[in-house]
Amino acid sequence: MIDPATLIHVVDDDLPFRTAVARLLRASGYQVVLHESGEQLLRNPPGDAPGCILLDMRMTGLDGLELQDRLKRMDSILPIVFLTGHGDIPTSVRAIKAGAEDFLSKPVSKDTLLEAVERALARYRDQRDRRDRLDTLRALVSAFTPRESEVFALVVRGRLNKQIAYELGASERTIKAHRHVVMHKLKVASLAEAVSIAERLGMLTSQD
Repeated sequence: MIDPATLIHVVDDDLPFRTAVARLLRASGYQVVLHESGEQLLRNPPGDAPGCILLDMRMTGLDGLELQDRLKRMDSILPIVFLTGHGDIPTSVRAIKAGAEDFLSKPVSKDTLLEAVERALARYRDQRDRRDRLDTLRALVSAFTPRESEVFALVVRGRLNKQIAYELGASERTIKAHRHVVMHKLKVASLAEAVSIAERLGMLTSQD
């Protein structure tokens, strides 16, 4: 069942193609927003509604790759399916490496287009769930006091309580208390879980 909040953004400067794609998608149960250029989409950027972007590669003004880059810098998680009548391997490779979900050549069949949209929407759901989980973890870590943050940073780097106590100029007993509170606030029972949270939040580097 299609989520009624799902929006498919079609960005293409070819009016007949834009109209035909919109008719096909709406007949399949999707809500569609049409944009005749990348600039028009950026003037009213996509919000948090689930969806994806069907994007023409070559357009007047911003081309598809430039718009893809702009959206990436805006932290948009909407997957992009490129549609082009002028495809070439280097361009398609560049688009995919930059995160595009798919790269389709015009004309595209109904089944191929709908399958690409379904894959893109599945990817959106995965990315949204991942983002939501990270937001939850960031909220947990943001609840630390400054001293708890220091203890957490050292604990996940494998420091022992006595080492942390020495580095922070505190007693080992105090560090144990802070460590207990940190684990409680993170809602974890093991060091491995705490380390996993730090890794997912990008708090550890290869040098740690």
